[in-house]
Amino acid sequence: MPRLEPVLILVSALFFGSAMADGKDPLVVATWGGAYEAVQREVLFAPFTERTGIPVETVAYNGGTAILDRDPPPDLVDMAMSESLAACAADRLQSIDDLALPPGSDGTPAKRDFIGGARHRCALTHTVYATVIAYDARAFSGQRPNRVADLFDTESFPGKRALRKTPADNMEWALLASGVPRQELYDLLSTPRGLELAFRRLGAIRDSIIWWEAGDEPVRLLKSGRAVMASGYNGRFFNARLDPESSIEIIWDGQIQEYQTWVVPAGAGRPEAARAFIRFATRTGPLTELAERLAYGPARHSAEAQVRRHPEAGIDMRPHIPTHAYNSANAIAKDIDWYSHTIDRIRERFDDWLQRSRDDAQ
Repeated sequence: MPRLEPVLILVSALFFGSAMADGKDPLVVATWGGAYEAVQREVLFAPFTERTGIPVETVAYNGGTAILDRDPPPDLVDMAMSESLAACAADRLQSIDDLALPPGSDGTPAKRDFIGGARHRCALTHTVYATVIAYDARAFSGQRPNRVADLFDTESFPGKRALRKTPADNMEWALLASGVPRQELYDLLSTPRGLELAFRRLGAIRDSIIWWEAGDEPVRLLKSGRAVMASGYNGRFFNARLDPESSIEIIWDGQIQEYQTWVVPAGAGRPEAARAFIRFATRTGPLTELAERLAYGPARHSAEAQVRRHPEAGIDMRPHIPTHAYNSANAIAKDIDWYSHTIDRIRERFDDWLQRSRDDAQ
C-alpha cells in the first residue's frame, strides 16, 4: 500500500466524523430501482450507513431533470452525464469540483485514476453504462437479429419492439439503420433533414412499438412475450440472463455508451452528507464490486483492473462490460455536449412526433 495510507485514514475518519455530527436525518438518494438499486444497497448504501451512522433513503427515478423539481429535492441523484450537464448549465446543481477524492487502491492519484471526461463541475462519473438492444431467443427459430438495422426490420423479425419513450438512443439507431456512419450521427441530427430521416425511420415501425419508461420494463416485456426485441440498460439484461431459464440475448452492435454520475441538487438539504457519500462510493473497492455485480464499466482504471468474477454466479464479468474491446467495437459514444445543449429542443420535437403518430393512428 502507498505510504499515504495512514494520512488518508486519518482524513477519512475526520471527514466521516464531521458527516456523522451533522445528525441522523436520512440521506435521500434518487436512483433507478430494481436489481440496480438492490446492488447499490448492498455495496454502497448499507456500508455507508455502517461507516457514518447516516441512513440512506431512496426515491424512485427514471431519468431526466424533473426530479430536481421536487420540494425539497433529493440530496443526491444518480444522473446520466448528458442530463447532469444540462442541469448544471441551468444552475440546478451544486458545484462539486472541489471534492477531494482518494487515490486508487494502487496509489494512483484520483486525477489520473478516473477515466477521461469523468469529472465535471457539477458531476462525478461512477460507471459507464450502455443502452443496448436485446431480444427474446424464443421468438426466432431460424435467423436471429444481430445488428441495429434488425430492430427496424419487422418483416424478417416480426413482433413488438419495446423502446424507451425518449428521443435519446432511438434517434441514433434510426439513422444508423439508415446507413449513416457513426461519426456523422450528431452532425446530421443537428439538421432538419437528419431529424426528419430519423422520425421517418421510427415511423415505419410505429405500430410495432411499445414505449417504456421505467428501467425494469424491458426485461418484463421480453420475459412475458409481449415484445420480441427491446432497448434497455445492459446491466438489467445481464441480470436477467443470470436466470438459467432466461432466453434474453444482447446485441452489442450500436450500443450507446454514456457516463452515469452523482450530482447534488441546488436545494439539497444534506449537501455535506451527499459529498461524503460521493467520496465513499467512488473509491476503487466499491466501483469494482459494482462492476462485478451489475456489468457496468467502473470509472476508475484501478477498479477496471480488478474486475474478475460475479460473486454468486462465478461468471467472468469482463466480457459482459460495455467497455470490453469486443463489445465496444461498434459502440456509439453518446455526445453528451450535444445533448446538454439540444435536449429540450429534441425532446419537444419527439413529443410532437409521438402526438402526431397517435393522431394518425386514430
